[in-house]
Amino acid sequence: MANFELKTPYLAADGIIKLYNTKEEFQGIVLIQRLNEPKGIAIPGGFVDVGESVEDAAIREMKEEVTLDVSIEKLQGVYSNPKRDKRFHCASCVFVCKAYGTPKAADDAKEVYIYPIKDIPYEKLVFDHAEILRDFVKNFNTKK
Repeated sequence: MANFELKTPYLAADGIIKLYNTKEEFQGIVLIQRLNEPKGIAIPGGFVDVGESVEDAAIREMKEEVTLDVSIEKLQGVYSNPKRDKRFHCASCVFVCKAYGTPKAADDAKEVYIYPIKDIPYEKLVFDHAEILRDFVKNFNTKK
């Protein structure tokens, strides 16, 4: 039997959080200022723990980073370009989520922002989050 070391990409779960008020009016999407390198603005998310589903990881990461309880609406897609993260190969399952309340920066988030769709700061986004949010905006509907 061959002796080899198994190496696989890291797995992350990220969430595009659509924030609504109690009247079901769309407030914007939640973005964070990253506390750690690479610095910049990002959609919240993080790594999947061993024994955890990607859906549970997304819900946990949203709670940890922006203190919101989210409901997952759908999987937007899996982003896996080996060059999407300059630190290492990381594949991310990106979910579209819905939440209510006031986000607060916590854990790996230095600051939290709520951006209307028209004001998304694409030029300040890290990783491939500009591509991810452009994909989201193509299919965006405030009624959902």
